[in-house]
Amino acid sequence: MKILMITDIHSNPGKIYNYLDENPVDQIIITGDVTEFGPEDLFVDTLNKFSEYANVHALFGNCDPKNSSDLLDKSNAINIHDNTSNIGEIQLVGFGGSNPTPFDTPNEFTDEFLYENLNKYSDILSSDSFTILVTHAPPLDTNADKIDSGAHVGSCGVRKIIEETQPTLNVCGHVHESIGQDKIGNTTVVNPGDANSGHACIIELSEEDIKNKNVNIKLISI
Repeated sequence: MKILMITDIHSNPGKIYNYLDENPVDQIIITGDVTEFGPEDLFVDTLNKFSEYANVHALFGNCDPKNSSDLLDKSNAINIHDNTSNIGEIQLVGFGGSNPTPFDTPNEFTDEFLYENLNKYSDILSSDSFTILVTHAPPLDTNADKIDSGAHVGSCGVRKIIEETQPTLNVCGHVHESIGQDKIGNTTVVNPGDANSGHACIIELSEEDIKNKNVNIKLISI
């Protein structure tokens, strides 16, 4: 199984469309910032276009429209904001938006709010299944949340739920320049960088990988 994971499209999906035209995948996960503050039609149209390539599991980022959860429900994507979905035996749990930023963007939440809402799904995240926590905000103090100054700006709420439940994988975004992988206990964390610039991640899994919770990730630049 080949899963394309992308984030931070910011109204510029062309490079990823071109990649998908030549490189088919089985599933797509989008972790938010589909648009640069809208408009609403572009948000829905972009998700629908990606849905022509494969099943899409998506949530919104801090820079998407305020009513993005409703817009997700109107699109052909599977809305995983404050929700679950599955890819075969793989369990997904998602929550969109980000922890507070200096920029007062449309979808920002306190770390307490992020943690409390993700904690509703702790039984799934801590299960013996292959589990993917899908967040826009990266966990604090990792290779996924460092800005150019060296400061870490991720969510302590996201980090706390990972520490407590140990999902197999956390896919995130938000911090464009923090491309990379890390580990929090047994959880692999990956931020592929912004799709707006042609960055993405391929997750390839065999049935044996899913059974044994092995994670095979390839960061790509298009």
